[in-house]
Amino acid sequence: MFELKDVEILQDIVRAGGFRAAAAKYGLSQSAISNRVLALEKRLGIQLFDRGRRQVRLTPVGRRFLEEAQRLSAARDRLIQEITRPGGLSGTVRIGVAETIVHTILSELLNQLKGAHQRVRFELSVDTSRELGVALADDGLDVAIMLRESVPSGAAVVPLQRQPLGWYGAAADPLRRSESAEPLTLADLARQTIVSFPKGTPPFRELEGLLAAPDLPPPDLHGSASLSTVLHLVADGFGIGVLPVRIAEADLFRSRIRRLNVVAEAQLSALRFVVAYMPDRNRDVGEEVAAIARACDQNDLEKRS
Repeated sequence: MFELKDVEILQDIVRAGGFRAAAAKYGLSQSAISNRVLALEKRLGIQLFDRGRRQVRLTPVGRRFLEEAQRLSAARDRLIQEITRPGGLSGTVRIGVAETIVHTILSELLNQLKGAHQRVRFELSVDTSRELGVALADDGLDVAIMLRESVPSGAAVVPLQRQPLGWYGAAADPLRRSESAEPLTLADLARQTIVSFPKGTPPFRELEGLLAAPDLPPPDLHGSASLSTVLHLVADGFGIGVLPVRIAEADLFRSRIRRLNVVAEAQLSALRFVVAYMPDRNRDVGEEVAAIARACDQNDLEKRS
């Protein structure tokens, strides 16, 4: 429809006050500049200049066109400057995270990334590790912080600190026992309504296995992709739950839920989160996010201990 060169010519005509002066700048004849503007007006279907006056002036629609076109020109210049400036990350970085990461290191991670790379913009996705793995493999994400078990083939991984899981109940739940009391057995736990990670995730599968013994009652087991939902359900007494210790014992829920004392056989494996990226596509972004994520993870662990 039009070229950015057309915009530059229009600007020069307006600044110089006529076609003759603008033509001199480009080393062209006045008729060549005039014909270019006429051709542009024909393509756009509008009249850019009021030629009935002694001094060339833009029509109202011509002023609107030039104002909007100048914004496009400025955006082009800014884009070129950002992507050609050496050093640091720039552009949009697509980061996917499991919800546990949202409740632990995400805010500090983004703050540090933004502080170190002012030109970066973030596109965030919060999903299950299984879905994050699919998106990473399909180039829907540049980097993902997810469970190690769901990392796609070919991805580079940088491990974070393991996150222990614990059993929790509402603060006023009579099932809760002091540390000095006899720990709850698998049979005790199986008789309760249980809420935790969504079906198909490693914690859910492990939990199903623990409660599958023939001498145990069929478990009333519920899964949710939202850990916030699980926290609220446990706090409100809907059931007991298996949750990451770092999240469950944060200040926000510390007065509403309490950790249950359970037998060793009821303990679930710690979550193994990693920063994952495809090195052939996103090595620079992946390495930078991984380095900052590891530092944030250590800070978060020390802060909560």
